[in-house]
Amino acid sequence: MTIWHAEHGAGEPVVLLHSTAADSGMWQGQVEALAERFRVITVDLRGYGRTPYRAEAPYSDAADVAEVLAGLGVRRAALVGSSGGTRVALELAEAGLADRLVLLNPVAGVPPTSDVRAYWSEEGRLLEAGDLDGAAGLTVRTLLGPHAPATARERLAAMQRHAYELQLAADPEPEQVQTELTPAAIDVPALVVVGAHDLEWFLRCARHLAGELPQGRLVELDWAGHLPALERPEEIARLLLDYL
Repeated sequence: MTIWHAEHGAGEPVVLLHSTAADSGMWQGQVEALAERFRVITVDLRGYGRTPYRAEAPYSDAADVAEVLAGLGVRRAALVGSSGGTRVALELAEAGLADRLVLLNPVAGVPPTSDVRAYWSEEGRLLEAGDLDGAAGLTVRTLLGPHAPATARERLAAMQRHAYELQLAADPEPEQVQTELTPAAIDVPALVVVGAHDLEWFLRCARHLAGELPQGRLVELDWAGHLPALERPEEIARLLLDYL
């Protein structure tokens, strides 16, 4: 199984881990700026972008990325994750592969709130009905903040729809495994970023995680929804450069 990945620039490694509503294309607005100072590595997780959705045995996204990094000779890196990609970043960090973290609108061990449950339920209903465009549109309306430009909405819809197509076509559907996380054991500098217009569950996750991580620091963006890297690419590029 080949995990699609790409490299840009040179220097200390920075790994960009995409949201599970998108693929590595979500970082298009940050790669060029980061590559002027860093060795930037992007990946498509299984079932996203250019990586097929298949596995002969239970698999782990974190193990996939760790194998990619080992093949590139990277022992430790700055890990930048968005939404579902933050879970991968945290698993890699707990395995000792991170020298610092940036977690954009993370997921964490917090009970789901009614708003995110309603989103998941409606998404599932639309997918079961075969309405991939409707489900992608729901994701766009739910996850992007009010200031996101039309180009961001179009790109997210296309990435999300493509992911649906890959995953729904998988037969048999691969089984994914995740390790138990202990954020208190991840003692590296960690910037936790959350958008003020995000769903309540993600706000709670970010605040919880920032408090659990020994070196966690919380930043709230008053203009952002769930995917600020798409909503204001240049601003997030500056934030990443300043922190890294």
